[in-house]
Amino acid sequence: MDPSRVHIPPMKDLTIANITPNTILINSQGPSPRLTYVLERLVSHLHDFARETRLSTSEWHTGIEFLTAVGQTCTPVRQEFILLSDILGLSLLVDSIDHPKPPGSTEGSVLGPFHSHEAEDMQHGDAVSHDPHGEPCLVVCRVTDVHGAPVAGVKVDVWETDSSGHYDVQYAEREGPDGRCVLRSDADGAFWFRAIKPVPYPIPHDGPVGRLLEKLHRHPYRPAHMHFMFEKEGWDHLITWVFAVPLSGVEDRALYLRGDPYETSDAVFGVKQSLVVDLHTADEETSKRYGVEKGSLVLRHDFVLVTSEAARELRDDRSREALAALGRKVKLLDGLPVPDVD
Repeated sequence: MDPSRVHIPPMKDLTIANITPNTILINSQGPSPRLTYVLERLVSHLHDFARETRLSTSEWHTGIEFLTAVGQTCTPVRQEFILLSDILGLSLLVDSIDHPKPPGSTEGSVLGPFHSHEAEDMQHGDAVSHDPHGEPCLVVCRVTDVHGAPVAGVKVDVWETDSSGHYDVQYAEREGPDGRCVLRSDADGAFWFRAIKPVPYPIPHDGPVGRLLEKLHRHPYRPAHMHFMFEKEGWDHLITWVFAVPLSGVEDRALYLRGDPYETSDAVFGVKQSLVVDLHTADEETSKRYGVEKGSLVLRHDFVLVTSEAARELRDDRSREALAALGRKVKLLDGLPVPDVD
């Protein structure tokens, strides 16, 4: 910006003691109160991090090189920065803050780095996966509100890996989308499709995020799951997963926990007990109704959405409570905190 158009307060002889308030001051000249507040808190925490860790120049340089490598690893089909956010727990934290869920509604989770806008619209009963090695799995679901009433016309975005634990976008030679689709709930809120049994898999660990996990002595694996994303005007956006636990025929619930070795150590912190489901087998009635082989796997789950208004009210209430507890003098503007200077 042309220096003649801005007012820069005089700054010189800055030190450890005064660099933070001066940086905040010079960043507070813009017209956006939200940007001003975000930068104020970012600079405060970033500077405090450097002070508290006594960050060395070599460590600072290593951090810069790491972030540079993360950016260089990103491609149109691989988002290494989302992966970094995931393994640091930031993705789940932001989703939990921005999309709070009242009791009785489906909990959200992180988007992950492999969502794609290439998914094709499909009809109920279509096959999502064309992997010949995957174990067939019928998925039967319903979308309701918190009172149990069906929600029709919801756009449902679904994606899963193949039987080897890879998403379609991880194959350079792929000819088109596979293992993903877009459906819409019917008048009863129902939708169903043919998939394959979800399998555990590692997140991409051949890049800088994987090397960080190795240094932290953390594994890169995720438990078996299937992604769902729900969108409809007037309803709060929901991104979630279901974690598939095969039924063994034994009533001991501990056996279900042993069904997936990574259920309690998910690399991206996504597992919530309410999202863990059992895989059943198709009985004769299910076989006839959906045209699947008797004894094949079936995943059933009901998703409960929240209206945008209810989510907004809950988000605002929790924001006020959290910020008051922190002693922050702010107000909400369009649902987001900004400095309260009135």
